[in-house]
Amino acid sequence: MDKQVNLKDGSTVVIRPMAENDLDRSFAFFRALAEQDRNYLRRDVTQREVVEERIGAMQSGRVKRIVALDGDQIVADAALELESRGWKQHVAELRLVVAREYRRKGLGLLMARELYSIAAGAQVEEVVVTMMRPQIAARSIFRKLGFHEETLLADYVKDVTGRKQDLILMRCDLAALWSELEDFMATWDWQRTR
Repeated sequence: MDKQVNLKDGSTVVIRPMAENDLDRSFAFFRALAEQDRNYLRRDVTQREVVEERIGAMQSGRVKRIVALDGDQIVADAALELESRGWKQHVAELRLVVAREYRRKGLGLLMARELYSIAAGAQVEEVVVTMMRPQIAARSIFRKLGFHEETLLADYVKDVTGRKQDLILMRCDLAALWSELEDFMATWDWQRTR
């Protein structure tokens, strides 16, 4: 699935599935993130064993990870966490982190769209994202991707500094999203050929 994609500024990156030999690159990516950005991650990815566990979780097939590389350096990391059974087996959770210098270039949108394709292939019906209230830019990106804010749980989680934060859950119905995208493309093609 290696795809070379152009960003808004004309630069290119390669989006591909994460591999086991990406451990050092992944660890370097997370350690290079600004402390402010790491505050909102679920786990302390400055610990090598945590990054090893993230990569190891892919072996079950229930976690699909992709990365974007500029040369040999990871500049974005995304995951789709699938439920294997039970009452949420039709739902997947999406996670996405983009290095600051690659934000506002369309990379987050490109990564999320790749995960949408993976979700559709896994017969996922709904995708959710969770984030803390201060993650305003992330909420904006996900709104553009068809997500809407479903609920807010006040003081529900703690950031890595131990400070309580509100948790926001956003949700996207994939069938409705694909329908909207098909409608958009049909309209766009019609206008372009007119």
